[in-house]
Amino acid sequence: MAHQSGCKDLLANLSLYIDHDASASLCEEIERHLADCTDCRVVVDTLRRTISLYHTLPQPPMPEHLRERLYHTLQLDEFLTDHPTAASTGER
Repeated sequence: MAHQSGCKDLLANLSLYIDHDASASLCEEIERHLADCTDCRVVVDTLRRTISLYHTLPQPPMPEHLRERLYHTLQLDEFLTDHPTAASTGER
């Protein structure tokens, strides 16, 4: 990867890389770029830390009126009373 085009390529494929969905060859290409590009290393490290922090925070409860509207929109009304909310179980 040339430096500027490499940065653009990294940003275009960042989600795939962070989520471990990139091909082995793309991962190798990104890691070679990261070895030489401090700016992109900062971006990747910051994103990883942000994701990690997000997973440590408690999930705020969804307001009941919003939950009902969402379930209705998704045509899942039958599940409104049958299943606990993710907030009440602590799931993310």
